Amino acid sequence: MAEPIDPSLADAELAAFVEALRQDPGPPARTVGAAELRRAQRLRVDARPRGPEVAHVEDLTVGSAAVGVRLYRPSAAIGPLVVFLHGGMWTIGDLESHDRVCRRLALRTGAAVLSVDFRRAPEHPWPAAVDDCTDVIRWAVAGGDSRTGIAGPTVVMGDSSGGNLAALACLRLRDDGGPLPAAQILVCPNTDLTLSCPSVRSKGTGWGLAADDVAWGVEQWVPDPSRLVDPGVSPVYAADLGGLPPTVVITAEHDPLRDEGDAYAARLLAAEVPLRHRCEAGMIHGFLTLDTLSPAAATAGERVFADVADLLDLVR
Repeated sequence: MAEPIDPSLADAELAAFVEALRQDPGPPARTVGAAELRRAQRLRVDARPRGPEVAHVEDLTVGSAAVGVRLYRPSAAIGPLVVFLHGGMWTIGDLESHDRVCRRLALRTGAAVLSVDFRRAPEHPWPAAVDDCTDVIRWAVAGGDSRTGIAGPTVVMGDSSGGNLAALACLRLRDDGGPLPAAQILVCPNTDLTLSCPSVRSKGTGWGLAADDVAWGVEQWVPDPSRLVDPGVSPVYAADLGGLPPTVVITAEHDPLRDEGDAYAARLLAAEVPLRHRCEAGMIHGFLTLDTLSPAAATAGERVFADVADLLDLVR
């Protein structure tokens, strides 16, 4: 096998993937728009191997707002639930884009997984997605219904912009007096939508996620730039993070969002929130969806799923 093109990346396969993106990054998000980005993403998803078989998969609507969700149950056993919030710059991503991730998560943890089809920008700007996610989490923490088979803790997990939504939903539920999920798992989360952290500049081009694409996504979701320091948009600006549930924060070395995720972890630790925090060395943004491309990304994803399983054991 050829030597890695960039030895700072975790394996040769990931290095080749990044090099290919550097040679042909494709058009910027702001020049093609949400509809074309969604179409291109669906083509990529359709070309990817289907995820592992899970005992039961069902599309439902839940909560007072009848939000669409997809339920994955790894067995007939009644057990805990992971509410999963997908990434995609608040504009793309859906139940299909993260179907493989959710199947792997359910099988690795033994928990049911409820993937949320929240409303996306620009058709539905902030706070629509937060409203939807909060509604589903509140419904799930209250016990859901007979279709979900929840017994034990409900935790929330979000990837990228989904991590932003998970953090915002937990803050809103805390401020509303609960009930809160038993834990939150934030993977490469957006926490500072001002995009002012150093890693946005140092890792914002040539590492798979372009800072300008993220900025475009922010503009679609929060058109008013004066709101970007609102803690209801950027959770790192919350005055107090005390009282939040036990948390896992995972960042990636070559991710433009690394520093804001690390900053949020530091603030959680200062607020004495039980925390597990790790930066995945040699990894890039979105590694949860790269398991078929890179063995190292697959292994990093397995570490995250192990974190979720450990947290479920801790909060039972």
